[in-house]
Amino acid sequence: MVAAHAAQTPDATAVVAGNERITYRELDARANRLARNLVSLGVGPDVLVGLCFERSLALIVGALGILKAAGAFLPLDPGYPRDRLAFMLEDARSPVLLTDERLAGSLPEGAWRMVGMDGCASALSPGDPQPPNGRAATDNLAYVIYTSGSTGRPKGVEITHDGLLNLILWHQRAFEVTRSDRATQIASPAFDGAVWEVWPYLTAGASIHIPEEETRLDPASLRDWLVEHEITISFLPTPMAESAMVLTWPLDPALRIVLTGADRLHRPPPPSLPFALVNNYGPTETTVVATSGLIPPGSAMGQLPSIGHPIANTQAHILDENLNPVPDGKPGELYIGGRGVARGYRNRPDLTAERFIPDPFSDVPGARMYRTGDLVRTRADGALDFIGRIDQQVKIRGFRIELGEVEAVLVEHPEVQQAVAALKEDASGGRSLLAYVVPVPGSQPKPDDLRNFLRMRLPEYMVPAGVVRLEALPLTSNGKVDRGALAALRVVKPTPHGGLDSPRTLIEERLAGIVCQLLKLDHVGLEDNFFLLGGHSLLGAQLVARVNEGFGVALPLRTLFDIPTVSGLSAEIERLVLAKLEAMTAEEVVSLQPR
Repeated sequence: MVAAHAAQTPDATAVVAGNERITYRELDARANRLARNLVSLGVGPDVLVGLCFERSLALIVGALGILKAAGAFLPLDPGYPRDRLAFMLEDARSPVLLTDERLAGSLPEGAWRMVGMDGCASALSPGDPQPPNGRAATDNLAYVIYTSGSTGRPKGVEITHDGLLNLILWHQRAFEVTRSDRATQIASPAFDGAVWEVWPYLTAGASIHIPEEETRLDPASLRDWLVEHEITISFLPTPMAESAMVLTWPLDPALRIVLTGADRLHRPPPPSLPFALVNNYGPTETTVVATSGLIPPGSAMGQLPSIGHPIANTQAHILDENLNPVPDGKPGELYIGGRGVARGYRNRPDLTAERFIPDPFSDVPGARMYRTGDLVRTRADGALDFIGRIDQQVKIRGFRIELGEVEAVLVEHPEVQQAVAALKEDASGGRSLLAYVVPVPGSQPKPDDLRNFLRMRLPEYMVPAGVVRLEALPLTSNGKVDRGALAALRVVKPTPHGGLDSPRTLIEERLAGIVCQLLKLDHVGLEDNFFLLGGHSLLGAQLVARVNEGFGVALPLRTLFDIPTVSGLSAEIERLVLAKLEAMTAEEVVSLQPR
């Protein structure tokens, strides 16, 4: 489908990232060249190729090249810990890992061959290469994405071409995608939302635009970018969509549809919003999207926005514990059947059999349905209401987290005897992950030390915002952990230290003001931890974006995770400002003075 557009409209823009632009002719040629190299390395049907890039042209060229080689791509986030990346590559049995040379030194080594992709964006060599002869069938793998596992071991979800193609064709019909559309790639490469952002558009001849990292994480900056680049359709994870809805928008932007999903939507769009908002739901195990629905503006009349209706060739069954359908309006567990159901979990036949069960409602031989673990009910109009989780899997800022995986890593710490991870909601609907630990007798592990221990082993979004030490875990009458009692515990946030903790410099004063504004606090101490005060990665990115704009520096987001205090960040900002001044000429310094 992509090659057809390369033949029909070769000079049309396919992908834009910053100052880089690639046409469909160039995209197809580079992917063909890569595909031939991959075939020579043994890539073919059901062979997984690791794809470790930040959002970029190379990421898309790499994925297309893998598919042209009849292989399947395994997206990996370069920000994940090395041990986690190594486990995924070993479990997937990937013979090849595609990355760029800048990242190669930080990635794990193993039985796979590491192939640099830096040459992908170089000028074309004479003559467009032809694609390899081999092709994948519809029941072969298109990609595998690893999600959090309840045993502390991530699990790889195997998605076939049939499921991906069903998603693509439904999407193009539902949202009337044409060659003139300008879409975005905003989601993390290892989040299945990124799959949805690429293939429905490249197979329609549309163009994909990739914003800078700090732009995509700041709602106001992203709004300005969407308007400036005349984006017509975009996916925004739920927390970002909710932030974008309350911003002031131009009356008539090119943007016609915003798609959201990956977390619970708490409010409908205001009547003044100049584009349609579509809410979507779907586990990774059902090829990104299983249900979808337009959210009308205005009051929700006491109801949260729905998750819509099943998409094409997808069935939603709301069942009781005996797999019998529940009456309309009554809650039950959601089971999903149809073409989007994954093949199963990589190398996990036991878990596959548990979660993917025979579909008694289908006439298709061998059909299965996926047990989501989500409670839903049917509305009068047939749309589905999401109620919550049956098990202990949660979603925070669009990321799915198995609480058991966080707990399994915590108890590896030599000073932790027991650990429980739990979701905490505040009065405004904000959600954060907390950990409760019982120390080994005689030990008093510091919360910050435990969080740093987790950060070395888990992605940042799985690191709890706070760690609470307990003498013992509260238990129910039957001996299970009383999570209700944990949720009722009052978590005391760090407080300012008084006068000596007041800002000492203009940089500290301005930075403290930014932190207070973002976290909705009256005051913040110089040594208070941004994340223990309620900050998370999305707010952290907004903080860094405001710092860089306000002080004229280029502070990396990673610095906030390393030194999450006003005093530490202020010292780093001062260092960057002084370094910038030292590099300037006398005339440039004079030009900065007020006239």
